[in-house]
Amino acid sequence: MVLDIHAKPSVAPHPGTTVPGMVKYIGGGVARNIAECMAKLGTRPLMISVVGNDMAGDFLLKYWRSAQLCTDGILQVHDVTTPVVSNVFDGSGELIAGIASVQAVETFLTPSWIYQFSCLISTAPLLMLDANLSPQSLEAACKIAYESGVPVLFEPVSVVKSSRIAPIAQHITCTSPNEIELVAMANALSTQGKYNFIKLEQCNNKTEAVDHLFKMLSPAMFFLLEKGIKLLLVTLGSNGVFICCKEHINIMKDQQMCRMTPFSTQLLKKLEGCFPPGTFVNLSREGSSRTCVFHLPATSASVISLTGAGDCLVGGVLSSLCGGLDIMQSVAVGIATAKASVESEANIPANFSTASIAGLSHKSLPVSLLHGRAIS
Repeated sequence: MVLDIHAKPSVAPHPGTTVPGMVKYIGGGVARNIAECMAKLGTRPLMISVVGNDMAGDFLLKYWRSAQLCTDGILQVHDVTTPVVSNVFDGSGELIAGIASVQAVETFLTPSWIYQFSCLISTAPLLMLDANLSPQSLEAACKIAYESGVPVLFEPVSVVKSSRIAPIAQHITCTSPNEIELVAMANALSTQGKYNFIKLEQCNNKTEAVDHLFKMLSPAMFFLLEKGIKLLLVTLGSNGVFICCKEHINIMKDQQMCRMTPFSTQLLKKLEGCFPPGTFVNLSREGSSRTCVFHLPATSASVISLTGAGDCLVGGVLSSLCGGLDIMQSVAVGIATAKASVESEANIPANFSTASIAGLSHKSLPVSLLHGRAIS
């Protein structure tokens, strides 16, 4: 749980001086954003985190309670500064620079605090880990989930912290990096550090851009699958998402634990009406050993702010999976949810419409199969 301070200039910024603009306090933090998004999509997440007994901590807890979300997992510590991230944007909503002060998470979100929620973690349909946790806390959470067969999603947060996947990779079911985080994770797990990413500059041809991204990123994606990760959701910004997995993937521990919510029930009905038979690819059939890479395009958006887009994409995917949708449907919903985020000043929009999400999900299809090879 983090307090985000967003600064957006109304004129071009100049080094060495201030310029007029707008500064806002917004609830932030990758895990917090994902949890809020899931809640607004009808899922009831348990957030395990820490805040200080200060203005920022009170701000975050007051909002959480106003949304009628459980605060049992949030530790409020006296004489501690609540995690804060200060972001400066350009006029188009792109992040120019940011500074994160999140030491409280590493210091106080300890294995002993996490172990207090062992029963809830072990009976959850899935566990999402934010890489802001200390390596010891990440390992503790993974151990609880692994012993109960609970799938784990690792959210890398940043290039620097994405390397924290290395000691726990064998316990990670799914991860959701962007291009540079993907390469950083692969290099953290590789003794040679041979993976790299070169951005294609000024390419207006979407097909050419996606082909370049696949060529650059596929070695790192295949390497992470070889390390035991079952599903990769690689976010590509305006170019959409790569889904990389084995064809027989089924990441949920027990489909009976996936409870249809009123939102997911309505969404599934609308999705079934939007998509003709055979639109989605069945990834859960047995007997296949192919490694597949699928591409789902992003939908065009009127960008206001990009900071919550990736978190909303993951929140949409996880809420949909917990609500009984399959992987392809869930990623399509995630892309639609991300579009709603970039068109909002807040990290997470005030609300989501099932009709709007279903309609936007439809625009992410048809799915393109970029690669399908058999593994001997």
